[in-house]
Amino acid sequence: MSVEPGETPAAPGLRERKKERTRRTIRTEAFRLFREQGYSETTIEQIAAAAEVSPSTFFRYFPSKEQLVVADDLDPPMLAEFRAQPPEVSPFLALRNAIDIVYATLSPEEIAFEQERQALLYHVPELRPAIGMELERGIDMIAGMLAERTGRSVDDFEIRVAAGALAGAGLAVAMTTPVNDENVGRALEFLDRGMPLDG
Repeated sequence: MSVEPGETPAAPGLRERKKERTRRTIRTEAFRLFREQGYSETTIEQIAAAAEVSPSTFFRYFPSKEQLVVADDLDPPMLAEFRAQPPEVSPFLALRNAIDIVYATLSPEEIAFEQERQALLYHVPELRPAIGMELERGIDMIAGMLAERTGRSVDDFEIRVAAGALAGAGLAVAMTTPVNDENVGRALEFLDRGMPLDG
């Protein structure tokens, strides 16, 4: 169900809350096993057993072990906050504000989880092929956001270039520094200033 800007999302029902708890438990137990024995050495069967679900239940939530790491749960709330930004706010500032708002709602544990997810994605060799797919997905998502906000086509040349710059900046930050609103915000401000490198 879509939520219009300014609307408050309906509270999830019991079934949705139970599904979200199961999904969160699967990811939490998976990441614990990754820390204890390594990503490559951890099997889906072990993750399912630790989460007290069947392997078939695991696959209902995640199509693969790789997708368990790749899935970005911050995208939907960030997109909602971006859409809620006033129309006079520039696209880059709207994105910065959206990221600030979403990160402000996260607990320290949730921020640590996101940083660990990013570290796994960008530093586990077996997950390297997923980086290209994530970059492409990120460009498409950001292009859609920018196109919606500016009234341009999602295939507009400048929209695609701006989306590529933003997605690439996010990748660069994630590979070298902790992923948090401060570092992402710095990258967005740098891009918005035209990336000056002259001192």
